[in-house]
Amino acid sequence: MQTIDADAHVIETEHTWDYLEPGDQKYRPLLVGPDSERQSWLIDGQIRGFRFPTLSEQTLADASRRTGRNLETPREAREMEDIELRLHHMDQLGIDVQVLHNTIFIKQLTDQPAIDVALCRSWNRWLADIWKQGHGRLRWSMVPPLLSLPDALDEIRFSKEHGAVAVLMRPIEGNRPLADPSFYPIYEEAQRLDMAIAVHIANANPWLCNMWQNDPAFTFAQFRVPTMQACYSLMMSEIPQVFPRLRWSFIEASAQWLPWVIREVRSRYKTTSREIPENIMRDYRIYVTCQNDDDIDWVLRYAGEHNLVIGTDYGHFDPSTEIDAINLLRNTESLSPASVENILSTNPKALYAI
Repeated sequence: MQTIDADAHVIETEHTWDYLEPGDQKYRPLLVGPDSERQSWLIDGQIRGFRFPTLSEQTLADASRRTGRNLETPREAREMEDIELRLHHMDQLGIDVQVLHNTIFIKQLTDQPAIDVALCRSWNRWLADIWKQGHGRLRWSMVPPLLSLPDALDEIRFSKEHGAVAVLMRPIEGNRPLADPSFYPIYEEAQRLDMAIAVHIANANPWLCNMWQNDPAFTFAQFRVPTMQACYSLMMSEIPQVFPRLRWSFIEASAQWLPWVIREVRSRYKTTSREIPENIMRDYRIYVTCQNDDDIDWVLRYAGEHNLVIGTDYGHFDPSTEIDAINLLRNTESLSPASVENILSTNPKALYAI
């Protein structure tokens, strides 16, 4: 069984922007802050994007003991400074393939098309280089510069040729939701190239992010709720019929909310006399990352056996992170061997066409 970590990360460093073209060096993001644990990205004169602090091994060990979850990863591995170390750590964790997602683009980086194109292009070429060194074990979700549609399509094609298996879409892109028809050319190209759409928790609407910034539930409201809402919108939209081969993944928001959303969608379908798919997850090709603290047996009753995947959130240290997630799922007594194999191997293979 080939085991696939459906949600792993790269942590951007100054090296990420070494792939900027000469004419784009003026857009280079800068790290600013008093120390490595309190740094931010300065982009176009503003603090933008998302920067995880560079924590010591001792700090991560202490956090692991405090949370009861393994959060420990070598800095050189999570920042892709040492690709062989990353692969060696994957071996220790029982992971054959990781699908890598970004960290910085969890928020909007710019409202300037030229800067958007430059930063996405550099990031995609960094990941292409990582994939080249990864012996086929490091696949990735590319970032399209959605402020320039022609460039976004070019980047999708380049990325497909260099190991990418998915196109990143944030639940909200500026003032546009995921179901906005302006994104249809992106979906059409992803379908043509047999790439998935990876909807990772994020929020590219600065106003919404600022609104929740000082609320106790700010990370939940900023990132997880929009991801859940985007999945609901997809189920209610025409998109699954317009793009009948396109696969969708909703990542890092857990799966505990799926029964509620599916029941709500079924109710709405009945109210509007729409035909209800026999299994909406299967028929609409929707995959969701679960967590070991989800009631997975209950979620499977609604989602079915073939649409859950799991990730470690490798490189991060937040409520979704569990570096041992793969082995913990393997040893879950309440799940059948078939269910475990589906979540760890069969389903992510189908999702990412690996």
